[in-house]
Amino acid sequence: MIVLALDPGSRRVGVALSDPGGSFAFPQPPIEVTAGDGHLAAIARLVAERQVERIVVGLPIGLDGREGPAAKSARRFAAAVERATGRPVELFDERFTTTQAHREMIAAGRKRKHRRGAVDSAAAALLLESWLAARQEPHP
Repeated sequence: MIVLALDPGSRRVGVALSDPGGSFAFPQPPIEVTAGDGHLAAIARLVAERQVERIVVGLPIGLDGREGPAAKSARRFAAAVERATGRPVELFDERFTTTQAHREMIAAGRKRKHRRGAVDSAAAALLLESWLAARQEPHP
């Protein structure tokens, strides 16, 4: 089953795809957010082209466990993606994914201008890795 992870932002949506076995997450080029629904159409095309069966959207929950305006926006985005793609969408806690993605890129020596778009999809890959790990059955 191929899973698509989306990390919504105000300018770009970070994108990552799993392998068919659900073991690995691969960052994809981010999708630019448009004034209309162009970004939703781009997501729907990606879902159809890559035969995605499930979608995970990052839910930014505060350190205190509460949902703020960004979480409400993520919930609206998830509902719109589900309508646009016809695939099940699950929200998953994405605390610290963007921060961790920034840190990993800085540690790797990536310059600020080269991190701009890549960090969104790196955060989506971290989100997907966490989601995949949470679904693995414990081994005896």
